[in-house]
Amino acid sequence: MPLDLSSAQSAGPFLEASPATFPLDPLTDSRYSTFLQHHPRSSVFHSVQWLKALNLTYGFEPIAFSTAPPQTELQNAVVLCKVSSSLTGSRLVSLPFSDHCDILASPDEIDLLAGALKNELRKQVLDYIEVRPVAPLPADILGPHSRKTYCFHEIDLTPSRDTLFKNCHRDSTQRVIRRAQRNPALVYDEGRSPTFLHAFYELVGLTRRRHGVPPQPKKWFESLIKCFGDDLKIRVAYDNRRPIAAILTLRYKDTLVYKYGGSSREHHRLGGMHLLLWRSLEDAKDAGLRVFDLGRSDIENHGLILFKDRWGARRSTLTYIRLLKSPGKGGSFASSDWKRRVVSAIVARLPERLRTSACVFLYKHAG
Repeated sequence: MPLDLSSAQSAGPFLEASPATFPLDPLTDSRYSTFLQHHPRSSVFHSVQWLKALNLTYGFEPIAFSTAPPQTELQNAVVLCKVSSSLTGSRLVSLPFSDHCDILASPDEIDLLAGALKNELRKQVLDYIEVRPVAPLPADILGPHSRKTYCFHEIDLTPSRDTLFKNCHRDSTQRVIRRAQRNPALVYDEGRSPTFLHAFYELVGLTRRRHGVPPQPKKWFESLIKCFGDDLKIRVAYDNRRPIAAILTLRYKDTLVYKYGGSSREHHRLGGMHLLLWRSLEDAKDAGLRVFDLGRSDIENHGLILFKDRWGARRSTLTYIRLLKSPGKGGSFASSDWKRRVVSAIVARLPERLRTSACVFLYKHAG
């Protein structure tokens, strides 16, 4: 259930954040949604829909901090979820399973909000606080911390459709899209029904296991469908009625986000994934959206980075930051990543009948 911030007693330690900042519950405080609609850097991962899905699936309770006192208009905010785990530690994360989640504040306000986070780190039993900003944070306001970098790709949709196509790599992208469009056996469809979810989830499972990583539990995608409604689409490519590629996209404000995808390896040559991404781009362009967010990639995943580069996407760097209690006391990315890799490898090798419940357990601890 979401936190009740209506009184000091119900909110517990969160209400002692900082003399300069105030906590709020983004699931119940109407100011939060209004603030997001008008802030130029708010993303789908800040949204109430995303927070509700996290809460429904994993029980993560969101909390936001702002310099605005109660009953006054929000001018800034940082939103987080508490993840408590005996396996991976207890921490505040902004936000679980989110590619990025900017601190929505001016430089001066970020200093105050960073102070609130460090105050939470001192007074709560936490291993660390993790933030995932798009805009780099100044090191002098952070104190002891650990960093990890990723690649991030976005396509600017403001040029014409012809220009967007010409910006794609001629052989690796343009040619594959045209070949897929000409193939009469390759059919595109979209929806949110259980049939679409089943096809999508089977392909995501195949892809994740191929990479040695367990898939998110099916309940997570059911929660996303429930919370996002018409702003979520599952797009599937069929070869002779057999699903061979599928992606899940989310629309938020002027952005379309490609969040999850999977495909059948033996059908890669047909270009099903290329067809789905190009149709998504066309839909976003026709709807007047301005950005196609292709998400983050691990720095070591050179193949995925090259694939996104060849769509004419802008490449930038995401730097995740963990605020630590003190240097060398644990909680760094290096000290925790190996635990997740070991557990993921074990779960990926479990029999199918055990894997579903194991995935729910694993991702509740992953965050």
